[in-house]
Amino acid sequence: MKELIRQTVQDAIKTKQKFFATHEDLIERCARQIADTLDAGGKLLLFGNGGSAADCQHIAAEFVNRFQMERKPLPAIALTCDTSIITSIGNDYSFEQIFSKQVQALGHKNDMAIGISTSGNSANVIRAAAVAKDQGLTVVGFSGAGGKLKEISDMAFCVDSPVTARIQEVHITIGHILCDLAERMLFHDQ
Repeated sequence: MKELIRQTVQDAIKTKQKFFATHEDLIERCARQIADTLDAGGKLLLFGNGGSAADCQHIAAEFVNRFQMERKPLPAIALTCDTSIITSIGNDYSFEQIFSKQVQALGHKNDMAIGISTSGNSANVIRAAAVAKDQGLTVVGFSGAGGKLKEISDMAFCVDSPVTARIQEVHITIGHILCDLAERMLFHDQ
């Protein structure tokens, strides 16, 4: 068992090192876009399924409440939380539309959509990203090796790992870094 623990930790470290060694510029560019979006009165809309839904809620909470510094709340909405909206859309239309209809209702041109899918091929995430793009939102994708989400995103964070848990661990680290950098960009004088 101890060897399994060590192997898991080493795999997690290697996956993060490999990803972050090649994505620093993209992370910085995305953080700047987030800061510019929020500074201009826009908001973040996040969507994903399962563990990715939890990541959406976690990241939105860091923006709305605070991350590393005391500052005013920033507008971020996880589209994964309202069970009445999700189940009514799923029942009346389809599960594929549970996020896209929310993007249609809440998304505006100066907003940013962040879709999270470890496979990069979740139909409801792809559909919401496509609607966001059609409405003029900046689309950011967090995925595994890529999939359709990579193709539709303006900025794509693709984690090259066959292990879903490793992909998710990188995703939440990206979310934390983006929030930290955006806070510093927006509130550097505080």
